[in-house]
Formats: sequence, C-alpha cells, structure tokens
Amino acid sequence: MDSDLEAMPKQAVIYCRVSDHKQTTDGDGLASKETRCREFAKNRGLGAARVFIDDISGKFADRPGMRDLLIFLHEAPDRTYAVVIDDLSRLARDVEAYRALRRAILEAGGVLMSPSIKFGEDSDSTLIENLLASVAQHQRQKNGEQTKNRMWGRAKNGYWVFQPMPGYRYDKVSGHNKLLVRDEPTASVMTEVLEGFASGRFETQTEVKEFLDNHPLYPKGKAGCVHYTRVKTMLTNPLYAGYVDIPNWGIHMQEGKHEALIDFATLHRIQDRLAGGAKAPKRADIREDFPLRGFVSCDCCGEPYTSCWSQGSHKRYPYYLCDTKGCPEYRKSIRKELIEGEFEDVLTALKPAPGMVALAKSMFRDMWDQLHGVQTASVDALKAELRKLEAASERLMDRILEADGSLVASYEKRLSAMERDKVAIREKLAGSVRPAASFDRVYRTAFSFLENPQKLWHSSQLEHRRAVLRMAFKTHLRYRRNEGYRTPKITLPFKMLGSFDGLKEKMVPPVRLERTLPCEKQILSLSRLPVPPRGLRASGPHYDDADARNQRGLDALSAQCRNASST
Repeated sequence: MDSDLEAMPKQAVIYCRVSDHKQTTDGDGLASKETRCREFAKNRGLGAARVFIDDISGKFADRPGMRDLLIFLHEAPDRTYAVVIDDLSRLARDVEAYRALRRAILEAGGVLMSPSIKFGEDSDSTLIENLLASVAQHQRQKNGEQTKNRMWGRAKNGYWVFQPMPGYRYDKVSGHNKLLVRDEPTASVMTEVLEGFASGRFETQTEVKEFLDNHPLYPKGKAGCVHYTRVKTMLTNPLYAGYVDIPNWGIHMQEGKHEALIDFATLHRIQDRLAGGAKAPKRADIREDFPLRGFVSCDCCGEPYTSCWSQGSHKRYPYYLCDTKGCPEYRKSIRKELIEGEFEDVLTALKPAPGMVALAKSMFRDMWDQLHGVQTASVDALKAELRKLEAASERLMDRILEADGSLVASYEKRLSAMERDKVAIREKLAGSVRPAASFDRVYRTAFSFLENPQKLWHSSQLEHRRAVLRMAFKTHLRYRRNEGYRTPKITLPFKMLGSFDGLKEKMVPPVRLERTLPCEKQILSLSRLPVPPRGLRASGPHYDDADARNQRGLDALSAQCRNASST
C-alpha cells in the first residue's frame, strides 16, 4: 500500500521550517534543508512545484507557510502532491500539533515524504512516528528548560537577558560576553524623560508619550509613534537605575553589570508619583501657538480663556477670548500679541534684584556646608538600618522554606519590598561615599530660572513654557480686557526674593551716645527732644499757631535749664 501511495504523486511541494526569524538571516538552515528535500524529490522522479517556509516554533500548528501549503493543496483537488519535509521535527515539535497537521495534509490530498523516515499506515510505522513526535516534543521542552536555566543564571549574576530596552544596545565586552551599553542619542533622551517625570516636568504618562513622539532623536514604532504600554514599561523598569528585576524568576533588584541611566532615588520618585494616583490628562487644545490657554482666566467670570484663529482678507489672526455665556466679556476677542506681551511684562516684574539672588545663593551655600557636616552620622544610621534589614530578610527566608503554599506568596512579597529597601539604602551609602557634585552644578539651573524666568519662557518647547507657569504662579492669572492682568499670586521663591526689593526701610546708622549724668545734675538738651521732621508737619494757620506756642514753651523750658545749670 505504501508503494502505491508513493507512486501516485507526480510533483512535490517542499516544506521547510526553522525556529525563529534570526535563523533565516544569520544561518544557512533553510537553504540546507531545501537542498536536501529537492535532492530527495529528484531521486524519486518528482519535480518541485513550490517551496513553503516558516520561521516559527514547531510548538504551534497554525503557521503562515503551512496555511499557504494547505490552501495550495486544496486548490488542486485533481492532482496529488508529495509534501516533502527534511525531518519529522520540521513538521512539528509537539505531539498534538504533529497529529493535527498530518491529518490536515492527508485530507487535502497530500502525501508526506521525508529522506529521514518512511511514512506508512501500518502499526509499526505509526509507532515510530509517535515515538519520533514525542522525542521532538521532549527535545523542544528540554531545550527550553536549558535555555531558561542559562538565562536565569546569567540574570542572577546581574546581566539583562531579554531584548534591550530603549537607550541600550548589546555589545560584546571583554569579560562579559554580551553586555548592555548606552545607545546614544537615545540614552540621553531616556535620562531626560525619566528625570523629567520624577521632577514633575511631565505631569502624566501622556505628556511623556507626546514628548517622545515629537523628539526627532527617539526611534518610533511602525506606526510612527510610541505606544502607551512602552511608556509605562520604561517608567517602571529598574533596569534604567542599574538593576535587574525579574519577579517571575525570583530575581529581585539584583545589581546589574550595565551602566545606569538614572540613580535609584530618581526611580523611587517615579514609583511614588505613579502610585500617587491618576492625574488629570493634559488638555488636547493646548498647543504651541497659544501657550497661555487654560492658565489665564477672565476677570469677570473666572473661567479660563479659550483661543481661536480668525481668517482675515490676507492672513489669519490669533485671538484669546472668553467663551462663557452670560459673561459681560463673552466672545470679545483679545489680540494674542497683546495678552502675551503683557504677560512678559509680568515675568519681567518677577525678576529679583541681583543682590537678592546673591544673598539667596550665599544662604543655600551655608546650608550646603552644614549638610556635609552631618553626613557621617547619617552614614552610621544607614549602615545600622541595613544590618537590621539583612537580618530580617534572613529570618523571612527561613520562614519561606518552612511555610506552606498559602503563605509563600505573602512572604515573597514582603521579601521583595525588603530587597528594594536594601537597594535604596545601599544607593544612599554609595552616594555618600562618592564625591558629591559641586554646589554650582546642583543649583545652576534653579538659580538661572530664578534670575531670569523669561529665558525659559522664550524656549521653543511648550513643556518649558508650561513649566514657567507652574513654577512662578500659585494660581491662574486673571486678565481684564482693556485693563490688563490683575495682581498675580506668585510662588514662594519669587515672593521671598522680591520681598525686600524696592522698600525704603534701612537700619539706623550708629551714633555716639552722651554719657548719663547724676539725676541732680542732668542737663535737658533740646537736641534730645523728639521733634518731628519739618517735612512731616501739617500746614495751615491753625497748625502754625500751635507750632508757635510750642516754640515759646520750649524757649521758656530752655531758660529754666540754663538757670538750673548755673546754680
């Protein structure tokens, strides 16, 4: 019966499969399998009509190349084709998948052939097929276990074993084999994003996504944008802080061999912000052409101004306006250059005197020096806390070994939290040992903004301009058409730096004090009497008469003093 089946086909189709796409580009697996199948078909007197290939795991029965092969067989019901495979494992590496595909090929009119095995319907052939299919499945599962074990061991040693995250790439490094290294300029962009979210520059994940979508140096996906899932993964992955964290494999915050893009404190602030709850999404109607939209409010009704473009006879004109029905200023437009020009005047008024900025720098520098003085005590306290955590984690590990299944998950969660706390303490200790950055480097950006907020406002990036609004003003600005801005409520730094600027008060200059005499010989001098300055005296005939009477009284008192001193 087998010989009859083998004599039936006049042509053959060849099916080749490899495990992944990389083998189709870097290796010669497909070509060698196709050559062997063609040679087998030629020796059987069969011409190769088509070749179908797949680069997917043999665990799955549903594959693009296999679907095309079955469609090809169904479209030629009057002809019988030999389906030539290099080896039974090329058809499938799963018993169930193998049986399903073999049955589908036979139902489509194909006849399986291979240079490695003779297919048949008798009991011996069926037994051999089943054994080989089981062996193929066992080899796949064993290879998977061995690969996972090798990956686990490498991850336990601090190496990332998955696809590199944005900002990194794999490179061969002596002593490490494949190691994650910085991938510029993406690495610098990622540092800016992560530190920006930690500091509040980006309020939401949506703002992070928009920043990456508009950044020319950041690689985009096939759709030309960054997916929200990728943004969340980037913000939550400790890899960027220099740690390998794979909870499913029991690996918690293992110190990595790769270079970190941010410190652990920044990662901790990101986690705190993400755990703080959802924030209001960024308004979709805020664009670069109207940076004050949503922040400047109508003084009559208190609602934020909206904006629009008006089409003139030759060009378009931008306007801000109040769109609240019932407001006296409803739909009364204000030119964009007017309201934004007056806003720059408000920013100019915030600029503190140079002497106040220098005074603030001096105060902060004194605080900086004092903080360095208590560093030793802080290091000792951190070391003591680290010892307590290590002892507690060891006790918890003993409990995990003795606990039943219902408590293991809870203990592992607590152990993971302890590991994160230990990492945070080690980071603080490492930061206290490393030379600290200079004072000027740490506070350069902050004082640059305080000295001249207009510089950041003139930036071409919208998030910089919105940051000026959040950092300089406590509440929304109120504006009245034809009158201008109302007195703004500014934030504490600008209030403190501007509180002494322009005031007329000054310290009393030191003068020589007269020596106090005994009571019976004290001399009452007119120079000691608190006579108000002339500029503060009131004018008018009534007050002039009062002054004259006061002067006569003072003259009489002076005469009495002179007589007393002469006696």
